Amino acid sequence: MSQTELATFGAGCFWCIESAFNQLQGVKKALSGYMGGQTLNPDYRQVCTGSSGHAEVVQLEFDPAQVSFEQLLQVLWFLHDPTQLNRQGNDIGSQYRSAVFYHSEQQKQLTLASIQTAQPFFDSPIVTEVSPASTFYPAEDYHQGYYVQNTSQPYCQYLITPKLAKFRHTFVNLLKA
Repeated sequence: MSQTELATFGAGCFWCIESAFNQLQGVKKALSGYMGGQTLNPDYRQVCTGSSGHAEVVQLEFDPAQVSFEQLLQVLWFLHDPTQLNRQGNDIGSQYRSAVFYHSEQQKQLTLASIQTAQPFFDSPIVTEVSPASTFYPAEDYHQGYYVQNTSQPYCQYLITPKLAKFRHTFVNLLKA
């Protein structure tokens, strides 16, 4: 039986990245949640105000024998714009910041190296926060699998569906069968 590891990423709204990461082989589960702030047991309403200090994140449980942390980082850079500080598109606030919350010194070093590798592909500096993982607070149940359950919702149709189509085309070799 394979050992699994955790990876925790912030990349704007968690609905989109959760759906994408759940499609990758080797990802056992991707959960939407909150990390990086000072409020204990935050809820969505508190995080949306920006006063909790938490970012919307997705925490992955993955099998590194099937998908490497470096591959997960490549997907992360593809799924969002890591050069936007405290926002992704129309989602504005520190809760939408680009972040890698590392679970080991190795993840930290791989993240820093990946940022250097990815930087030439962006016109502006990458501003992704690289911080040690802290307590992960799962988001409310209605946020889990949100895109799959709400594909006809306008936000999903106009923002997530096209991004996921491009993602599936680009990362076809990493997708679950």
